[in-house]
Amino acid sequence: MGFLQGKTAIITGAGRAVLSDGRCGSIGYGIATAYAKEGANLVITGRNVQKLQDAKEELERLYGIEVLTVAADVNAKADNKAVVAEVVRQTMEKFGRIDVLINNAQASASGVTLADHTTEQFDLAIYSGLYAAFYYMQACYPHLVETKGAVINFASGAGLFGNFGQCAYAAAKEGIRGLTRVAATEWAKDGVNVNIICPLAWTAQLEGFANQYPEAFKANVKMPPAGHYGDAELEIGRVCVQLASPDFKYMTGETITLEGGMGQRP
Repeated sequence: MGFLQGKTAIITGAGRAVLSDGRCGSIGYGIATAYAKEGANLVITGRNVQKLQDAKEELERLYGIEVLTVAADVNAKADNKAVVAEVVRQTMEKFGRIDVLINNAQASASGVTLADHTTEQFDLAIYSGLYAAFYYMQACYPHLVETKGAVINFASGAGLFGNFGQCAYAAAKEGIRGLTRVAATEWAKDGVNVNIICPLAWTAQLEGFANQYPEAFKANVKMPPAGHYGDAELEIGRVCVQLASPDFKYMTGETITLEGGMGQRP
């Protein structure tokens, strides 16, 4: 157990997913595992109730922490402010504090070109990613001020580099980066640091992308110089742990690429 013992982290999109070979296939669940090993109590959200329950059972059994699951889906047809407010209400009712907010959830129609994208597909990415981050940050802000907490938002190389067939996904992720930098400026005085991670890990979502849109996958996804795709817990989740530590409080508004050497920029 580490410095997060007794603290509470909200992680969106943290249901337990598995790859075709049985390994962990979810960045959100990898982050949840890293946080659980440090003693944090967790609030995990997502659209798939069974995946949330599977995550809760395993995390509580293996690490002796408490996990609150809340089914939450930010989308174009929902009262999204109310959806997120309910997550925060249940969090405060059960744990009484919020120390870390991790906006990891994101859905998209990756593989569809800009010319062929529908409004519904664009909305899917913008609502599940950008709007979700906006509502969660607003709702958690007063509680993060109380704990001098941290926000970790997830963006992508798709936005940094303009990946083929990922217009809505890239737009959502770059919107999240802009939102993060503004929050970092506005919230620094409150002791709340806000940073961005752009990951590259082999996930069930990426595996599905490869199977459904092989041409777009081949155009976008390359083996990084490190020679392997990131491990969701050890190479993504552990960095998320460190970003919530006292050692990183002075770093805010930064974009951190965890892509094994693929994320280099001038």
